[in-house]
Amino acid sequence: MTLIKRYISKVGLSILMLSLWGCHVNYSFTGASIPIQAKTFTVKPFVNMAPTVNPTLAHTMTDGLHEKIMSATSLVSNSFDADMAFEGIITGYNLRPVALQGGETTVAAKNRLTITIKVKFENRYEPKLNYDTNFTQYAEFDSNMDFSAIEQSLAEEIADKLTEDIFNKALVNW
Repeated sequence: MTLIKRYISKVGLSILMLSLWGCHVNYSFTGASIPIQAKTFTVKPFVNMAPTVNPTLAHTMTDGLHEKIMSATSLVSNSFDADMAFEGIITGYNLRPVALQGGETTVAAKNRLTITIKVKFENRYEPKLNYDTNFTQYAEFDSNMDFSAIEQSLAEEIADKLTEDIFNKALVNW
């Protein structure tokens, strides 16, 4: 009887080893699933084409996405012929009132900064995951606050949200 158990355990172990050897996706603790052949990535500088331009936003988006990929994956940055490539255009940077309050005169209790970007992602080893998609995020603030004093911190907060969205769509595939 023990001979049969040893035989079954050896066969089971062999099947497990063969199935692991055939895997082609590399998983990380961040949830990223990256083809095992993929070693490099590039983030081309974002271009700001929004009607209203925040002069530092393109740089913030480019650096933020680059840093996110470097810290969350084992991919190495490569500016030429990378296995995974990102490029983006900032298409919207809008400030508008929200949460209107009534009375004799209508005023905004809050304002909302909304940023929209278009990102193109190419995955050399899994082209079905390629995308060319718009992403939008926003942050709200009290209307009694001076926008010029908080604009940079709001833009960075929104850029962090957008970076997370881009990363998740490209590399997490949940």
